[in-house]
Amino acid sequence: MNTQQRTIYLGGFTLASAAALLALHGCGGSDADEASRSGYIQSAFVMVGTKNEAIARVITNYVPPVSGGAQAACPQISVDGNVSRMSLRVAPSNPALRPTASAPEDSKPSTFPVSVCEQTLPASAKDVSVAGQSLPLPKADPQRIVVFGDSGCRLKKADNAWQACGDTAAWPFEKVANAAAAFSPDLVLHVGDYHYRENACPPDVAGCKNSPWGYGWDTWQADLFKPAAKLLAKAPWVMVRGNHEECARAGQGWFRFLDPQPFSDARSCDLAANDATANYSDPYAVKLGSDSQVIVFDSAKNGKAALKPEDTQFAIYQKQFQQVATLAAKGGVANSIFTNHHPILAFAPIAGAKPAQANPFMQSVMTSLYAQAYYPPGVNLALHGHVHDFQAISFKSGQTATIVSGTAGDNLDVALPDPLGADVVPAPGAIVDHISHHASFGFLLMEHRAKPSTGWSFKAYTADGKLLATCLQEGYSLSCDKTGFLTP
Repeated sequence: MNTQQRTIYLGGFTLASAAALLALHGCGGSDADEASRSGYIQSAFVMVGTKNEAIARVITNYVPPVSGGAQAACPQISVDGNVSRMSLRVAPSNPALRPTASAPEDSKPSTFPVSVCEQTLPASAKDVSVAGQSLPLPKADPQRIVVFGDSGCRLKKADNAWQACGDTAAWPFEKVANAAAAFSPDLVLHVGDYHYRENACPPDVAGCKNSPWGYGWDTWQADLFKPAAKLLAKAPWVMVRGNHEECARAGQGWFRFLDPQPFSDARSCDLAANDATANYSDPYAVKLGSDSQVIVFDSAKNGKAALKPEDTQFAIYQKQFQQVATLAAKGGVANSIFTNHHPILAFAPIAGAKPAQANPFMQSVMTSLYAQAYYPPGVNLALHGHVHDFQAISFKSGQTATIVSGTAGDNLDVALPDPLGADVVPAPGAIVDHISHHASFGFLLMEHRAKPSTGWSFKAYTADGKLLATCLQEGYSLSCDKTGFLTP
């Protein structure tokens, strides 16, 4: 067509106005259809799978005509101009109430009135969109990675804990996510615990009045997908499972929305009889360029007390740490970073008392394989959440350096004592060289250091984007420009 716009009339509409209407609804061209209207899309994002593949996920509330079948609920996806319909991961469902971590009278069945659709993207993909929304794609050599965890708003009767979910000072996750998005990261690593609204807000607590609760879609939407919308649109995510996503809690939503593996009834958490399978997932590695990788480990059922060799969980986790060793020994990888939800060589703060060792449970398994090194050779750094503070720890005794970043939104823990005291250790034989720590909301920004280094820098930020400390990793060591308690 030449520069002079040609007008064609179609039943009272010009071709240009018809195209504008299609664009308004997130559709375009002859491939447009009802399921691809943007108004139905509740969330669209990209995650990294167990084989380093990019997976586009879409949550939609479009209900197709009966004649169309469940698959017709999925929108079309454009990959470098090639349009196809996404595959249905799981259809809307209302599973029966299963045993939960809360008493039956404080629980309700989960309702999922949405379809989850997905598509594995080719590594060569350059431009991907759904309903007119461009999706972020993984970079072969990511330079900037946001790390945080423990992001949801806590509503828990057993703890009498009722966070003010509508108050951005009391629950600042949206602020944290938006501040992180402003750094234009190449990747986001969420280290677990996305969902915290387990029980109904009491009528006399104004701060959480009318909040959704339970484990269904409305709560997942409120705790994760709405507040993190800008960050989900900015970069692909690596999803780590936390204890709040185990089957007796928010596991049903975890498998529908975030788990990187194919969905199946046996791994849905809908039936408690399948929990022994669904509560455990094999570790996998995500490449971070040519010389680094992050090894993702599912510790959803991490307990508190040390395990015995005859315990069922001991054998499960022992096998999985042997798999970690195999992943860390992969040729050509100079820097393996381990990530799971529960800290292993870190501290659990206790108000008015000496901090506790964070994880005797997992330490008991790891020492059976690697003695007081705890991790297999090649694991240089560990990233965790679960403890709601920031800790960056390096060891005189040579263990893997550790960072905890569990400050994205849920109620903070008390600060660690400062100084710690020479007799305070996170695990037998692990002697702290130095520690930097704080107890304020925020996130971590991980950046690749210039060669010849194979390490990364880690910058701790507050929810307002204020830099608190910078730590440099090289091999097993971690050096920070500030040590002790960091004041926001």
